[in-house]
Amino acid sequence: MTHPGIEVPEQVAREGELASSEIFELLAEHGHEQVLFTHEPSCGYRGIIAIHDTTLGPSLGGTRYWNYESNWDAVVDVLRLSRGMTYKAAVAGLNLGGGKSVIIGDNRRQDREMTMRAHGQAVESMGGRYITAEDVGTSVEDMDFVHMETDYVVGIAGRSGDPSPVTAYGVFRGIKACAQRRYGSDDLDGRTVAVQGAGHVGYHLAEYLIEDGAHVVVTDIDSNRVDRAVEELGAERVEPDGIYEVDGDVFAPCALGAILNEETIPRLRVDIVAGAANNQLADEDDDDRLAERDILYAPDYVINAGGLINVYSELVSWSLERSKRKAGEIYSTLLQVFQLAEERGITSAVAADELAQRRVERVARLHRRHV
Repeated sequence: MTHPGIEVPEQVAREGELASSEIFELLAEHGHEQVLFTHEPSCGYRGIIAIHDTTLGPSLGGTRYWNYESNWDAVVDVLRLSRGMTYKAAVAGLNLGGGKSVIIGDNRRQDREMTMRAHGQAVESMGGRYITAEDVGTSVEDMDFVHMETDYVVGIAGRSGDPSPVTAYGVFRGIKACAQRRYGSDDLDGRTVAVQGAGHVGYHLAEYLIEDGAHVVVTDIDSNRVDRAVEELGAERVEPDGIYEVDGDVFAPCALGAILNEETIPRLRVDIVAGAANNQLADEDDDDRLAERDILYAPDYVINAGGLINVYSELVSWSLERSKRKAGEIYSTLLQVFQLAEERGITSAVAADELAQRRVERVARLHRRHV
């Protein structure tokens, strides 16, 4: 398992062992405030909650249920993801900090109520410093179980609903911003976009793109999803491995992370990479690899912030239209990222981190002035 931005000690990487000294070193290195390890033996629940930074507000991030290869993998994943949530909220202009939680185990198990309620008790113990939501391996129904034990949960049934349309709209606006930067026009009419992943977000994105006149080539490991996009939207089909070699304008990864690496980047035949998937870069050198090929990269946590915006709407009582308008601001945010990257001679990924850190630091200074 790769962990961009988190340097794993050599012995730990080799043996997968947990050591308190290494944990505290990682917390200090990336400025994490708190990590909670919790266990409920009656149902086999093992959870970790990480709070990265609460300068902007309470930390918010989903609960990932995953069968990790080692406990150390789970620790590094939750630290990396929680830091990413700080940056995502900061760049999106939301009054939220960054947090994340993981449940270690087989997410295919059906008897989930007690596990999720135990997790809800762990979230409640944080006293509102952490707010959770669904993520990989969890669902709206799981969050309903969590809600039985705590109010610090969003994305439950009957509230903000499925975040996919808002996420897809933000990605669509981000792709238009990339086109504006690269081609001098955000008109997508006649442009070819290769969409990797035809799930909820990928399907809605393809819908927006086709409505705007783009030619969409789509793939997914689930052929039924591809069938739907082809039959209902008029998208073109390609086999999963062939998506990297589509001769087009934009590659939009909307499925798994770590798909941009030293093997796939040389295969790309596009000018732009802009999609909804989290953690698209396999390691820290991959943004340089894209830059060397003159491929414009939209940092994932900037362009896919619509999902976070959607659940944030529960906390501030925004309407769906208000959430979509906020997600639409991803357009101008990406243009700021690209401008900063050009001015500083840095990659767009580094520029996005700098914008996020700048907002956190400015709010921190403002708070100190009024203490």
